[in-house]
Amino acid sequence: MKKVLVADDEEVLRMLITDTLEDLDLDVYEASDGQEALDLIHQNDFDLLVLDYMMPELTGLEVIERVRSLDGKSDVLILMLTAKSQQVDQEEILNKGANFFLAKPFSPNALVECVQEILR
Repeated sequence: MKKVLVADDEEVLRMLITDTLEDLDLDVYEASDGQEALDLIHQNDFDLLVLDYMMPELTGLEVIERVRSLDGKSDVLILMLTAKSQQVDQEEILNKGANFFLAKPFSPNALVECVQEILR
């Protein structure tokens, strides 16, 4: 079973994402801020990180930078969720090390399609 970490400080959105991904038979962990996400990443081997851009403690970008420098964790797939949909923002997200991004707001169907494509 694939392991996924969902990190988002908006509880309702985090629950929606988690419920949607659990319907895909994924083992889903949750974090409510960037530091909690990083702590879980140190303790687990995830197949995919789903990170919100703007979170307390550490932003999604800061989490990406730290993960990319960790031995044995640097190649994990990362999907960034963001309301920042300008081309310059998208380029920054990808340049920092995210593999994919999904603009907010998004539908559960769009999330499912994106995650299925990523984990193939």
